[in-house]
Amino acid sequence: MILSDGYSDVPAGKIAAVVTHLEMTARPAPRPDPAGAWSLRRVDVSKPDWYRDLYGRVGQQWLWISRIRIPDAELAAIIQSPLMEIYALAHEGCDEGLLELDFREPGQCEIVSFGVTEKLVGTGAGRWLMNRALELAWSRPVDRVWLHTCTFDHPFALGFYQRSGFRPFRRQVEVVNDPRLDGTVPRDVAKHVPVIE
Repeated sequence: MILSDGYSDVPAGKIAAVVTHLEMTARPAPRPDPAGAWSLRRVDVSKPDWYRDLYGRVGQQWLWISRIRIPDAELAAIIQSPLMEIYALAHEGCDEGLLELDFREPGQCEIVSFGVTEKLVGTGAGRWLMNRALELAWSRPVDRVWLHTCTFDHPFALGFYQRSGFRPFRRQVEVVNDPRLDGTVPRDVAKHVPVIE
């Protein structure tokens, strides 16, 4: 469905975001790594509890909800696929960043989840993690690496992805039930998105 020009009402109890899809079709020149004591490890996600915890700590403030709202069995089937790669960015002995690569579509890699906890925002850890993400994505025979961001994400996310070599190719509007009203996430998160009941 294509929205017409002008304003469109969003019903009370729902939230709306503009989603921008970005892609790269060739490996970009490597960017310098910032200084920092970070490491990356691939995680064997045998149970979804670890994943849900880190996903929430990284994304709750930005209203990441897609992986929270699905049942454990469905989540496990996705993240345990041999064509999915889940990584944790570790800092001072704790998992503080999440990277999820989806190779299920032949010739493509989708960066499904990417981010660091609030503790590491602004430290250079995001740049370091993106450098690792691009190394891993392009280490396979792919023709395209893509991801998406939205207006609920960190305000610098879109520019960060473009500086990383991604170019926008599609824009959508997503309307969903406000997850703060049904207990999916705490009521007091994402203060940059007002609750309207």
